[in-house]
Amino acid sequence: MSAVPDLPEPPQGGEDSVIPMRRDGQAAVWLMVGEQLRSLRQDRGLGLKDVAPIIRSSVSKISRLERGESPPKDRDVLDLVRYYGLSPQERRSIESLLQQAHNEEWYEHYNDVTPTYLRRLISLEGIAEEICTYENHVVPGLLQTPDYARALVKAAMPNATEETLDRIVDLRINRQLILDQDIPRVSALLDQGILLRPRGGTTVMRRQLEHLLHAADVAKVNIRIVEFVRGASVSPPYPITHLKFRDGGPAELAYVEHVTGATYVTRPLDLDEHRNVLSTLRDAAATMERSKTVLRKAIEMYR
Repeated sequence: MSAVPDLPEPPQGGEDSVIPMRRDGQAAVWLMVGEQLRSLRQDRGLGLKDVAPIIRSSVSKISRLERGESPPKDRDVLDLVRYYGLSPQERRSIESLLQQAHNEEWYEHYNDVTPTYLRRLISLEGIAEEICTYENHVVPGLLQTPDYARALVKAAMPNATEETLDRIVDLRINRQLILDQDIPRVSALLDQGILLRPRGGTTVMRRQLEHLLHAADVAKVNIRIVEFVRGASVSPPYPITHLKFRDGGPAELAYVEHVTGATYVTRPLDLDEHRNVLSTLRDAAATMERSKTVLRKAIEMYR
């Protein structure tokens, strides 16, 4: 019997369980501000009608603010912060998010070549404390080499110009700069089949695997291979990324990407299911040392 009898289906919609990733990167921060405000209100046992007068507005406006549907106004947010009686540290966290909400981030310059759901994920990665990602077809974006990334983009967009390919690859590589910071800590669970698909040819693939082997030696990056025998009964048929945020920040999120878009899971019950799947995959994955051995064998295969 499978260790995970009922894998959650990839989210297909439903207002209570998932939120479509349709907005731009800054909107991710709007969501973070709203979610933190909602948590603060609920922790104090207050309803929407109780706090609407604090910002001189209606219940519907408070609801939109907490759902992150529009840019948060500093005055409204700070009035609520004062009313909730936050500590100086908690207040600084909110003020930092507000600053991010008004600043254009570097990835916004790639609006013309990158889907909004990917830019939004990049925004979330930038404020995460921990990232755990499972991939079943390709090396995770945070660990791709430029040549490997280019091969993937070219396969997905065969008619793209060289300039477009260059810009998309630049975005993917710049995204990896967070790996040079103290946080987030990154765990990557890779299905063994990824190692057997020579994307871009044998040379590109060998260099990509060598890059993974090097990344596995970086203390903050934990790379684990989910081998066929152990993973057959527990691996979901789609990738999952779980992001955990810093204390005093927004709640955790699970991100699921599809062929034509992506969703992130926020409802506690659904989050539990996806978190449990990742936990089971970690238990089934090879140890770090065994994973390095598997990588070395795959590298030799492409020499």
